[in-house]
Amino acid sequence: MKLGLVRRGYSRTGGAEMYLRRFAAAAVAAGHEVILFAEQWPRDAWPWAHLQVHSRSPRQFALALHALRPRARCDFLFSLERVLACDAYRAGDGVHAAWLERRAEFEPFWKPWLRRFNAKHQQTLAIERQLFSAPGAGFVIANSRMVMDDIARRFAYPADRLAVVYNGVPDFAPPPDARFGTRRELGLRPEDYVLLFAGSGWERKGLRFAIAALNRLPSSARLLVAGRGATGGLPASRRVRFLGPVPDLARYYAAADAFVLPTLYEPFSNACLEARVAGLPVITTRHNGFAEILVAGVEGEILDDPRDLGALAAAMEKWRDPVPRELIRAELQAGAKRFTVEENVSQTLAL
Repeated sequence: MKLGLVRRGYSRTGGAEMYLRRFAAAAVAAGHEVILFAEQWPRDAWPWAHLQVHSRSPRQFALALHALRPRARCDFLFSLERVLACDAYRAGDGVHAAWLERRAEFEPFWKPWLRRFNAKHQQTLAIERQLFSAPGAGFVIANSRMVMDDIARRFAYPADRLAVVYNGVPDFAPPPDARFGTRRELGLRPEDYVLLFAGSGWERKGLRFAIAALNRLPSSARLLVAGRGATGGLPASRRVRFLGPVPDLARYYAAADAFVLPTLYEPFSNACLEARVAGLPVITTRHNGFAEILVAGVEGEILDDPRDLGALAAAMEKWRDPVPRELIRAELQAGAKRFTVEENVSQTLAL
């Protein structure tokens, strides 16, 4: 089968881009051909066929793709981008309308009102409505029940054309000396309690809450932040280390004691899943689809509201003790084997 894959933009550290490359490699290994419909991707990031779609906005991309008649160039069109029509759509970015509603809960009243005049948001909402209406997407694969249920409720999308396939990540094992070497490189002391936060889009992922809660912990607590974002508006803290974009997080997972992502809205966090593969307890919120596979109190913590800094600080502090962390590490790593790229591709191709 020749699979057409759709993703508009490119970021070297983007989770969707990493997923698409992994999916394509697995699909090719399974005997399929792939062709990417996208804006310009670096050649080293996509070694397979690539047809460039020129655009300057989400609406332009959707229209330009439609004009290319992509189904005439492939057997099946599988989109990771909101487009006008496709055979199957993976809702890895969640529901934009749901994110805007959730975001409004954390903002002054005038910001959501002003956003009604933002062309980019309005275009995305319009494309989303088209995608979940006929003819739109023939089938929708969500990466969490949270997203699936929201699509069914909000757009009255037929339940028999919806399914959930959780994200998958490759198995990875940092070098045996990665923990001590990385901690030494970062100037961390053996007694330091190290939490890791990873991801871009810091407003949505709740970095300000993680830092504010960190400031309530004893002075030996440290926070490593991997990803790109603006530091303006974040609480001041001398115990936060900004690492910038990190293509390979394995050694930082090894250096950390726990992973924290007090997100406002997250369809399903790949970083949380990678932390689980690394054997780290994860502290997140119920608005993260990853929470569906997390046993609260045993494998980490699930918060109702990231603004509850007392609860967040308590959840972070709970995992300071190395004994329960070591007891759960092997179990977390074993459980993560159910969420591999191979299993994701197998389920997706079957659907």
